[in-house]
This record gives sequence, structure tokens and C-alpha cells, in this order.
Amino acid sequence: MDLSVIIVNYNTKELTEQTIQAVFDTTHKIEYEIIVADNSSKKEKSYSSDDSRVTVISDVENKGFGYACNIGAKKAVGRYLLFLNSDTLMQPDTLDKSVAYMNEHRDIGCLGIRTLLRDGTLDHGCKRGFPTPLNAFCYVTKLDRLFPQSKKMGGYRMSYIDEHTTCEVDSVSGAFMLIPSDVWQKSGGFDESIFMYGEDIDLCYRIKQSGLKVVYYAEGLMIHLKGQSGLKTKDPAVIRHFRDGITIFYDKYYKDKYNFFVTFLMHCGLNLYYLLALIRSRFDK
Repeated sequence: MDLSVIIVNYNTKELTEQTIQAVFDTTHKIEYEIIVADNSSKKEKSYSSDDSRVTVISDVENKGFGYACNIGAKKAVGRYLLFLNSDTLMQPDTLDKSVAYMNEHRDIGCLGIRTLLRDGTLDHGCKRGFPTPLNAFCYVTKLDRLFPQSKKMGGYRMSYIDEHTTCEVDSVSGAFMLIPSDVWQKSGGFDESIFMYGEDIDLCYRIKQSGLKVVYYAEGLMIHLKGQSGLKTKDPAVIRHFRDGITIFYDKYYKDKYNFFVTFLMHCGLNLYYLLALIRSRFDK
């Protein structure tokens, strides 16, 4: 089998149905299966299917996005694994072309695609640099928006790379990660200590450390209905997971590369980001 599509359903039954139907409607040249890891907290939002192309793993313990993806991957038989968000809409021939591109480029360990938001603008998470202290600083202070063509200032969003250009990047979004199954096995999968947010960056980092490429493939396209899966960017719990995920990533790979003062500032910045989210949430009530 060419491809195993792995989707986590957390209280997103209708969105998951829509995402799977889009895969059915747009994919015709490859053999694939769809695996849904269901960790829903609401019975009425759980996903089920009678379609022979779909396997549902029910009652997955909710230990985070990466944990559920790892559970789904254990059932996969495809030569490639695709980790796909439940709030996405695949566009015509994208999976067919993406698999063909991977077949032609064996040095790729992970592939992401051009991802648009509902308003037609680019979801910048689909091509990113690693959150180094400099990249994090320029992103938070919005220097990257003032100097989008600067490689130094625009390093996190890689805004200096045209969205229609296929190229090697540091990281792609967990909303779409296409990975050869043997690379997945060697990588050890997602780091389950990261509940959500940062697990995709962490995996891309390890894949690049192994000597393989992470590539942004501009010829593939999907729509990301961001925020429709129940995650609200002003929700303090979500911001806490983001803070914790990036902190784990930083401490794993950068803590020993920078002095105490830089690490202190990085941790303070992440905690301040979380504190401001708590304050905003109080005023929004």
C-alpha cells in the first residue's frame, strides 16, 4: 500500500467526516488507507465508519496529539505515513502528487505542503524555521513582519521564501506531515512528553539530524480550517500547552548551546506569553 493517512479525532466528528471525504474525492492514483485515532471526551463527537478504507481506533486515552498519532501509526501498513489534521480540506491530486514527489526524492524524510487558511492567506506554520532565541525574538517583537525578506528577521516564518517555491525548510506543520514509514520507525515517532504544539518541530529536528531533508512542497495544496477543532488561541489551556511544548523543545536542543542568561530570557518570554493569555481570558469573560 502506498499511503496510510492518520487522523486524530478529538470531539471533531463532523470535521473529521469532511476531511476524510475530501481525501476520497481528491485522491485517485494511489492505494491508501485511513486510520482514525479517536480520543474524544464526548461520546456524541466520536467518529465511526463502515467504509472499508477506514480503520477507527476507539477510546484512545487523551495523552496528547503525538500520543494519539503514535497509536495510529502502529496500525499503519503504508510505505508512507501522512499525519493529517481533522480540520483540513485536501485539494485535487495533492496526495497523488505528494507521494509521487516522495518516490522521486528518496533523500526527503518529511514533506509538508502549501496550506491556505479559509481567507486564502498562507498558514505560515506550513514552512518554518526552528524557534531559536533569535527567531523567537523577531517573531514575538514582529520584526519579521517589518522585514519579511530578511533571512535573519524572518527566520521563524521563513517569510523570505515565496509560498509557490518548493524548497528545503527546517520544519513543516503537524497539520500535514508526510513521512516514509522506515524513517518514522527510525525516528521513534512523536515525543509524547509534548502534549500538543511543538511535537511537529521536534520530529522535524530529529529527522534533519539523521541527515534527511524536510521539504516544503508548493505543488501540493490544502485548506486548513484553523481553530475549528475546538482550539481557541485565547484559551489559556492551549497557550499553556504551547508554552510547555516549546520549552521542552528548547531545553532538549538549545539549552546547552546558549548561556544561562539567554535561556533565562527564553523561559521568561514563554511564561510571560502564557500570563498575558490568562489576563486576556479574564477580560474576555
